[in-house]
Amino acid sequence: MILPLLRENGLEAGRDFFLAFSPERVDPGNRDYTTKNIPKVVGGITPRCTEIAAKLYEAAKIKTVPVSSARVAETVKLLENTFRSVNIGLVNEIALMCHKMGIDVWEVIDAAATKPFGFMPFYPGPGLGGHCIPVDPFYLSWKAKMSGFEARFIELSGMINGEMPVHVVHRVSEALNDHRKCINGSKVLIMGVSYKEGIEDTRESPAFDIIRLLQQRGGEILYYDPLVDTLEEVEGATPFTYVAENVKRVDCAIIVTGHKNVDYELLVQHCPLIFDSRNVLKGKRGNNIIRL
Repeated sequence: MILPLLRENGLEAGRDFFLAFSPERVDPGNRDYTTKNIPKVVGGITPRCTEIAAKLYEAAKIKTVPVSSARVAETVKLLENTFRSVNIGLVNEIALMCHKMGIDVWEVIDAAATKPFGFMPFYPGPGLGGHCIPVDPFYLSWKAKMSGFEARFIELSGMINGEMPVHVVHRVSEALNDHRKCINGSKVLIMGVSYKEGIEDTRESPAFDIIRLLQQRGGEILYYDPLVDTLEEVEGATPFTYVAENVKRVDCAIIVTGHKNVDYELLVQHCPLIFDSRNVLKGKRGNNIIRL
């Protein structure tokens, strides 16, 4: 998109200007890996463009990974995010399967993660969020279709991940029924509305789909997130003051985002029903706790 604009006045890439693509590589909330120590992939329109762009980053003491073209650099980014989407889709499907078979998926993953080779642990959850993983794989699939190729893994994982909020609401409905209640008229507390722990970013958060599905079934929605004060993405959800007396009055709580700076013991002690979609309550036992 940018190259034709720069060429309009007869300028030549690699001689008059130097154009390259370097994909964003960040993990919000991760203190171990930041823009200072994550290598930067760099692909230029010409070899000289790649060289100049790499030198720019190297001047800031950032390690670079030069590739042969901007198209390769762009595809690197799409592969990285599609890799996560597909593997999350796989483990979400395993979670659905384990639920049907009466197997603890979290125990399965923890045991499998002890294998020192050939396995990388991914964890199930209530759905995908953020501005990259829910979007980039579908962009890649769309681009592939333009070349006559059907990316079946990408489409299938997207379908599985997209259905996880529905699964969460279905499980919550079953749990409420076991307590002789239904979603209609129940007070449901959403614990965490940002798309991942430790950050305030709510873009594409699965909490929004869960809230809308519960509202469609007549649920009264309350939400608590220590990092998010107000929600503009959904209507009808009420901010919740997280104290024992208030927790006792809700019918169910759903842990959607597992922020670490939350007193979950308060929830365990006072909430009549908890659906833990993130295994935040790992190791805790109680008739009021249900895990994904």
